[in-house]
Amino acid sequence: MTTTKPKVRTEMLRPDGSPVRVLVVDDEAPLSDLLSMALRYEGWEVRSAGDGAAAVRTARDFRPDAVVLDVVLPDTDGLAVMGRLRREVPDLPVLFLTARDAVEDRIAGLTAGGDDCVAKPFSLEEVVARLRGLIRRSATATVRSESLLTVGDLVLDEDSHDVTRGGQSIRLTATEFELLRYLMRNPRRVLSKAQILDRVWSYDFGGRANVVELYISYLRRKIDAGRPPMIHTRRGAGYLIKPGE
Repeated sequence: MTTTKPKVRTEMLRPDGSPVRVLVVDDEAPLSDLLSMALRYEGWEVRSAGDGAAAVRTARDFRPDAVVLDVVLPDTDGLAVMGRLRREVPDLPVLFLTARDAVEDRIAGLTAGGDDCVAKPFSLEEVVARLRGLIRRSATATVRSESLLTVGDLVLDEDSHDVTRGGQSIRLTATEFELLRYLMRNPRRVLSKAQILDRVWSYDFGGRANVVELYISYLRRKIDAGRPPMIHTRRGAGYLIKPGE
């Protein structure tokens, strides 16, 4: 199996603007860690499990958009695990991992309803490419071009500097744009005033952190006016952006 990292292409997101979630189920820890690293490099959120029971428990909490599942597990087989997962999420995309010579495993996996199979040893690029195809076809995620940032119905084009919400154009100053871009690059993450000052203004205002509050208020007037709020304050912690509810 090669260890070359896959190149980041277009970003795939859930409809709410959060990263795609993938569950990796394999009892070979080095392989699982390497695969998880490659998927996180794509910008996806990843969790792993080493056996069938852990996979089912993790899936109930994590709610993955796709599963990479080894056919052979210590406590059961991958086909049984898929059956249990599919009872809760019928259309959950499943990519099976099989041994190179286990043709019967690949046939059984596909016959049982698996969406695709990859034989070990595999290239990380191949697994990522196949997962992207499965997730795209399942319609559980949207694909975003590299110049677009999307959170809910808010879209920011980093190339043209166009900003729209619900299809309506929003005009921002250069500083407002940089502040919004920083928030949208970190959806659902609380950003402190110090972080925002360092990233947007590039130096410490030293006691004048109220400039952040001022520009947050400017953004709210333009982004949230008459709409479900997207920009939120976490008292004593900072600010975050998430889809309006």
